[in-house]
Amino acid sequence: MSRDGQQAGGAEERRNYFRVDDTVRLSLRRVPADELDRRFDELDHDLAGNFTVMSSLAAITAQMSMSLRRIENRDADLAAYLRAIDQKIEVIGRAFITQEPEFHAEHAVPANLSAGGMCVGVDEVFEPGTALEIRMLLFPSFTGLMIYGTVIDTEPAAADDPAQPFAQLARIEFTHIRESDRELLIRHLLRRQSQQLRRQHEGEF
Repeated sequence: MSRDGQQAGGAEERRNYFRVDDTVRLSLRRVPADELDRRFDELDHDLAGNFTVMSSLAAITAQMSMSLRRIENRDADLAAYLRAIDQKIEVIGRAFITQEPEFHAEHAVPANLSAGGMCVGVDEVFEPGTALEIRMLLFPSFTGLMIYGTVIDTEPAAADDPAQPFAQLARIEFTHIRESDRELLIRHLLRRQSQQLRRQHEGEF
């Protein structure tokens, strides 16, 4: 459940179980469980630094999409101009992301993602209930998501899996996530699934 007071249920629950294999840059940090609410409040007030700039910009763009479509119906040239400005701002946002330490320090890792959690390889055993700060960079949009979650369990990874360089697999539930970030993650997962299905279809011919 996201910590915005909305109960996860119905269509939301079905989306949370929608999973896609992906590759992301990831940073996991242990945090005291009693600090989750405070840290999430800081994130909700845009105090997380450059890392989340692209997710904030994407959320604003999504809010403007309806207005932009109405403008496009009246004035195609003005709409094209506004889209170009949006693209310029996105370039600036990506420049901010590349200045973040996580961008250079963390490697891309395989992860099984959903809107409600993830399964990812780790180098250490996390006890069930461990609270984590999750910094996740999505590609190719360079969208940085700051999420807080709880470890469900950790188990040994398959030793004969060459695609999994980690000794452990951790299942993590996203307990504190902004609703706008959840929507961004869902759209990303839908795009990734569409790409994977298209590649599978092309491989059959």
